Amino acid sequence: MNSKSDTAPLSFGEKVGYGLGDMASNFYMGFFGLFLLYYYTDVYGISPAAAATMLLVTKVVDAISDPAMGLIADRTDSRWGKYRPYLLWTAVPYALFGYLLFLGPEFSDAGKLIYAYVTYTFVMLAYTAINVPYSALLAVISPVAEERTKATQFRFVFASFGGLCVGAFAKPLVDWLGNGDDVAGFRLTIILFAVISVVLFWITFASTRERIKPKRHNSSVSGDFSALLKNVSWLVLVATGILFVVGLIARYSSIIFYLKYYMQDESTIVFLFFDKTAFLTTCGMIGSLIGALITPILAARFEKHHLVIGMNLLHGMLLAACYFISPEQYALIVAVHSLGILTTGVVITLLFSMYTDCSEYGEWKTGKNAAGLTVSASMFSLKFGSAVGGALPGFILAGFGFVANEVQTDSAITGIRMMFNVLPAAFFLVGGLIMLLYRIDRATLAHIESELHERREATEELAQ
Repeated sequence: MNSKSDTAPLSFGEKVGYGLGDMASNFYMGFFGLFLLYYYTDVYGISPAAAATMLLVTKVVDAISDPAMGLIADRTDSRWGKYRPYLLWTAVPYALFGYLLFLGPEFSDAGKLIYAYVTYTFVMLAYTAINVPYSALLAVISPVAEERTKATQFRFVFASFGGLCVGAFAKPLVDWLGNGDDVAGFRLTIILFAVISVVLFWITFASTRERIKPKRHNSSVSGDFSALLKNVSWLVLVATGILFVVGLIARYSSIIFYLKYYMQDESTIVFLFFDKTAFLTTCGMIGSLIGALITPILAARFEKHHLVIGMNLLHGMLLAACYFISPEQYALIVAVHSLGILTTGVVITLLFSMYTDCSEYGEWKTGKNAAGLTVSASMFSLKFGSAVGGALPGFILAGFGFVANEVQTDSAITGIRMMFNVLPAAFFLVGGLIMLLYRIDRATLAHIESELHERREATEELAQ
């Protein structure tokens, strides 16, 4: 039903509740992005090349599961709606598989690699089952684009806060809980994060509702895919999203290597209980939080895609400059990193808002709401980018002769510097340039919203 109340502003409580869902996700994905490659290579004893290959190969499953989950969610019809039920049903499996990922059983080298393949595949399937519906929920939480942008802001404010908690406390927790045993430390830390994630997803389920009630989905799967692939702006957004996430995750995955081997950090405490790694990641996450907070102010003055272009180009230039900073200039590295991550807070907030804009554009052109498929296909692109971003540093480490827990050669140090700065810079710069082809501006979106509102009201009157 699309009554007048459906177009009313979302309450503060509902925006907070929606945002907590991505905070739950970031207790996992932030942890994985920062520490998974390091855990596999320096803690669990898997070679960098094998770990990198695993991160890429497992995306074959996601290529099927992500769109499939979107199609399933679009066709779900329950008393709680299409998308909200999955927040309730899949939270516990999501937590369980995350725990198994860091269980760290003592197997042979081949056994460890097989275990990594199996557990990483299952945790990504669980992530798909809960996060595709969570992201699609944004498309039906309000028929007003401005309200969806506000909900997206809350989403990434809380996502940044989740990332901030991970950046600030994960490594100290691993050290404290493990008491010298890194495998035990990672295992106990993920238990804590898993419990928090379940509680937060259930709060999101309880505090949100679906206001847009699409017609029963009766189109074919091939028809849905055909319509999606004709949405040029969505294709541009997907390409930019992949490149952006590759750069971002490559940067995150490289932090601990950069600090440990290039800056010769030996868990030196620099502030309170923060060592250099925790302090750098914390400052970066504060930058991301600030970026999410200022996004609505910037979006009110500039077109969304223009902001994405500008922020990507700025971040790319900052990282190119960071390559030339010496390891003794820790404060300058923190400042450049934090400013760069601030730009990503703006970009990631806008990307997910723009995915729902593309979903509305698709409904306007075809008459069919396929938010689940639109978002799930978009999420696969982001997960693919995340896998590539996590894998490329592994391949660079292997290619430049890195040996875990040893003094590194000059070649290996050069590789670490490149994967921390040059590699992500290149992806940000190209991603920003591709965004020049995006075509849904503010005026177009206002026209689409107006026509869709009229269509939904007409459909409601016929149903009565």
